[in-house]
Amino acid sequence: MNRREFITLLGGAAAWPIAVRAQAQQGGKVRTIGFLGPASFSVYAPWTTAFVQRLRELGWAEGRNVAIEYRWAGGVRERFVQIAAEFVRLKVDVIVTLGAAGIAAKQATSTIPIVLAIAPDPVASGLVASLAYPGGNVTGLSIQTHDLTGKRLELLREVVPGLRRLAILVDAGYPEFLRETDEVQAIARPLGIEIIKLEIRGREDIVQALDALKGGADALYITGGPLIAASRTGIHTMATAAKLPTAYNDKLFIEGGGLMSYGPNFTDLFRRAADYVDRILRGAKPADLPVEQPTKFDLVINLTTAKALGLELPPTLLARADEVIE
Repeated sequence: MNRREFITLLGGAAAWPIAVRAQAQQGGKVRTIGFLGPASFSVYAPWTTAFVQRLRELGWAEGRNVAIEYRWAGGVRERFVQIAAEFVRLKVDVIVTLGAAGIAAKQATSTIPIVLAIAPDPVASGLVASLAYPGGNVTGLSIQTHDLTGKRLELLREVVPGLRRLAILVDAGYPEFLRETDEVQAIARPLGIEIIKLEIRGREDIVQALDALKGGADALYITGGPLIAASRTGIHTMATAAKLPTAYNDKLFIEGGGLMSYGPNFTDLFRRAADYVDRILRGAKPADLPVEQPTKFDLVINLTTAKALGLELPPTLLARADEVIE
């Protein structure tokens, strides 16, 4: 696939090329999907590719019967509101997004269907009434982030048997990740593990937070969010320099240099999000589509990073990994 075809497939940083859209309109009605990416194109490229591929399998092809308007917020929360308002003005047929950007989308419209490819806790966030009966115009996939915290902490204890001080990097602008942090703390307390909460609200806070550790932690637990996703390279570099083993929620971070991740298979979630879009474009109402939860969970370990940290990982842990990056 050449560069032009790749950009056309993923939509680029902006909308569909005008010439292509005009050509598609000549062949019949074109449905429009507004894709609100909270971080950047580079962060979501693998997931967006899976989403587009699944749409094609379901009969929706860009250039023929569907247009995808991509917008990227770059981890800036204020952009969520601006992009959501733009999609309302464009009168898109459905909005696809994830995380807290879903709140901005819901606040912008109560009529345009919204599909959440990833929602940490849509009930607690007020996005849906319940998983079984979402009501309103929002549905999609819930990852119930806090349910996985105990497993990540357990895995970190296997990597660092003497774990006594655990730092948690959390974007304080997202209540769902603050709840996850509280859950980690509740699990860690009976185990005699002290939690060091590093709250951030902007990229500049990340450097200050990690500098403030000064060797005072045995490992680093990192929650999700677009700011952290957009800053992942810097986080990897600082954590490795500080000899801090890291635990994340997705392999995206491990491919870039993090040590270990355990969580839902996000690629699978984006493919399933395409199924929701297909049903909605064919007439289904979001209120009638139950919010589903992950069925695939992956443990991914970066062996190169482990060696850089001077860690000898237990063979039993490596044997359980779904993927080991070397």
